[in-house]
Amino acid sequence: MKTSVVHYSRYLLLFGIILLPLFGKLETVPIRVWDEARQAINAYEMSKNHNFLVTYFEGQPDMWNTKPPFLIWLQVVFMKVFGVSVLAVRLPSAIAAFLTCVLLLFFSERYLKSFWFGFIAVLLLVCAQGYVHYHATRTGDYDALLTLFTTAGNLFFFLHCESKKTKYLYLFFAATALGVLTKSVSGLLFLPALAIYAFYSKQFLPLIRNKHFYVGLTGCLLAVLGYYGLREVYNPGYLEAVYQNELGGRYLTAIEGHTGGFWFYYDDLINYRFPEFYLFIPCGVVIGLASKERPFRKMAAFSFLVTLTFFLIISTGKTKLPWYDVPLFPFYALLSAITLYCFFTILKKSTLITSLFQWNPLPFLLLFLLFINPYKRMKDKVMNPVEASSDVELYEMGYYLKDAVKGKHPTQDRFFVFEGYNPHNNFYIHMLKERGVTTGLKEWNSLAEGDKITTYQKTIQQHIEENYHTTRMEEAGNIVTYEIQQRKH
Repeated sequence: MKTSVVHYSRYLLLFGIILLPLFGKLETVPIRVWDEARQAINAYEMSKNHNFLVTYFEGQPDMWNTKPPFLIWLQVVFMKVFGVSVLAVRLPSAIAAFLTCVLLLFFSERYLKSFWFGFIAVLLLVCAQGYVHYHATRTGDYDALLTLFTTAGNLFFFLHCESKKTKYLYLFFAATALGVLTKSVSGLLFLPALAIYAFYSKQFLPLIRNKHFYVGLTGCLLAVLGYYGLREVYNPGYLEAVYQNELGGRYLTAIEGHTGGFWFYYDDLINYRFPEFYLFIPCGVVIGLASKERPFRKMAAFSFLVTLTFFLIISTGKTKLPWYDVPLFPFYALLSAITLYCFFTILKKSTLITSLFQWNPLPFLLLFLLFINPYKRMKDKVMNPVEASSDVELYEMGYYLKDAVKGKHPTQDRFFVFEGYNPHNNFYIHMLKERGVTTGLKEWNSLAEGDKITTYQKTIQQHIEENYHTTRMEEAGNIVTYEIQQRKH
């Protein structure tokens, strides 16, 4: 009985550790302006028009965000369950991150026969600044969900090569299809590494002679090509937009000014995204490849290959964005865990300590000392988020609207006036309407006497004050609510 309690308490401990970074205060920061806001509007409009094939933005088929809609479907489901909310937008990413942690633990116990290796790998993952971050696990973007499916696909492919079990082959194709249906071609970027590994492990010929390979491939192609074909039928021009946005256009040229040199992702990794642990990655490769235990040696070779190949692919692409490397973090965690697990094992086998105490605290003390500060920084980042100085003004209206949804600002019978691209703010207007508030958007050049107008942009405030007699009803920082009296002559 005591052994059973100790056994399951390890899982409860790990669950408690990962719960806060992944789920803590998901709604605290406002919707992010670019991709997350776009997906949020896509999901809201899909929940209203019930067109589950074509994503819409402001009433028109979205030809800028041309990704398949698997993430959007999940967000719609959560909107049905929890209502139109920031939580509904972000939960798919948080749950995907949680399942990625479960996957690493499953792989460790199933293949490496070690709970503690998986424990260490999961700790590394949830303490990674580039993984538990905006545009990854903390926002309603594609990347955490993509990472779940690419990690699953890679590990299932590896397990098939090692065990020859058919179920892993089918799981690989299922994960690959879901990865593509989440973020298009990004779900395929690990395939060159898997082909190289199949040759390296002498599994390429057995693989292409296996009838189940073709059954799985056919199912994967039917799911992916079926979606793209149907979308083109109902949304003509979609495939051309996909090519321009995601294939040749994005890889061969820098889209929207997102440029960077070859070492863009390396510099980000060591300076911002994995600063406490990046040196453990090359150490893990060396220790793993030199290991006398075949499972660790094979896992290290596989993880190094997929990491290096994917890294080279995104580094040679012309468009550079910080979150393109998110799918690498589970494999950074696995490689780094090799290094830490080596020291953990050495300390665990210390007979001197065991002879002095009932149990050996040294390996756990090592983990505590290594992770206490990174985990504390992650806790502070999640529980007390601070906007970058360059973003304070950009998201001021978002914080105001977030409070307005909670009833902290009067918005009944008021219009909001924005200029430019504002889906991050518009989503909150939809939230207010869903809660029965009579509100909406209005163009700055169509104001009428009696209108109550809230705006945060100086150019619009200047236009109102120069052209109308007004009463200031409320001021909150740069946000002003006017009541329009009459036009000035």
